[in-house]
Amino acid sequence: MSIMQAQRIVVPVDFSDISFDAVERALEIAGGDAKRISIIHVLADLSVNEPGAIWGEINNEKRSRNVKENLRQKLTGDRYQGLQIEVEFGDAGHRIAEFATSIGADLIVMPSHGRTGLSRVLIGSVAQRVVQLAHCPVLVLRS
Repeated sequence: MSIMQAQRIVVPVDFSDISFDAVERALEIAGGDAKRISIIHVLADLSVNEPGAIWGEINNEKRSRNVKENLRQKLTGDRYQGLQIEVEFGDAGHRIAEFATSIGADLIVMPSHGRTGLSRVLIGSVAQRVVQLAHCPVLVLRS
């Protein structure tokens, strides 16, 4: 299968410009058919010591709703109609790969933030983990 034949495409978005560029590239691959694209944003789990969590003001439902609203505001216009938006919680690399498997994705399109050296060692690379864990091809876009 060529990437141009991908029927289900997953695009992880972290609200950076290059992640929204990946959405545009996925739309090109999908021939403009936004219904073939699922956007995923992964949030870190809340710490039990988080003041908002302790007082019940912040929970995963509210966090998920806020992310979805912000993504819909960012992705307005007819070209984005039909995009599916998902919010997951946990380790980004694992959750992206698991989500792609769960929907039977043919392709994951994601940016590389281009970290090198010590920052890559300390922070790690989400793209690298997704490439290692994904069941389908991963197109990693360089900025």
